[in-house]
Amino acid sequence: MSTVLDLHRVVVQFGRHKALREVSLQVRAGERIALVGANGCGKSTLLRVAHGLLKPSHGQVCLAPDVRQAMVFQRPRMLRTSVLRFVMWGLWLQGVSWRAAQVQAMAALQRVDLQGLAERPARTLSGGQQQRLALARAWALQPQCVLLDEPTSSLDPHAKREVERLVADWVATSGVTLLFSSHNLGQVKRMATRVIYLEAGQILADLPVDHFFNQSLADSHPQAHLFLKGELV
Repeated sequence: MSTVLDLHRVVVQFGRHKALREVSLQVRAGERIALVGANGCGKSTLLRVAHGLLKPSHGQVCLAPDVRQAMVFQRPRMLRTSVLRFVMWGLWLQGVSWRAAQVQAMAALQRVDLQGLAERPARTLSGGQQQRLALARAWALQPQCVLLDEPTSSLDPHAKREVERLVADWVATSGVTLLFSSHNLGQVKRMATRVIYLEAGQILADLPVDHFFNQSLADSHPQAHLFLKGELV
């Protein structure tokens, strides 16, 4: 598999605090990689660096040529515009004509079952609907790599299942590469092919999902073992 994204010895430092410490990570096409770890371990920082929203203090971040990325946040920020135009703006900013953007945006809304709310103000949607709208905006851009930062943590169980279903369908139909963070280990089991455990800004385990959950990590990865037992939160 070809490499889509390559982080090499990335350091992110805020004052005296190092949010990431010498992080190296290769993301290959078609992988579904989950980032797990306690609050403050560096998951969100890693995603923002990977997407170019944060510049590393040291190290390199390389995105493969012609690979488009899109990112969906835990609490997407809604613009003061309609549901349809929220998606259209993302396309227009990428150089798509306004008329073509309208057609593509409506197709994206149909994919997440929000076409009936196209003219509603985006800010009036429920939390689950807003997350589906954020997914529609990302899907409309037709990225090869999608970054998700705790995409369901603030949603009720029904909305969580719906977002998971939409992401799973996206992966199945397009083969998109997925890099996501989650505190929901059941979700990680369902969605990931590979799990990366972070602690204090360092990668301490990088394993296939079956190995991470079904084999003992007590000797090989003791910190990840304690995390799975609930002794690190």
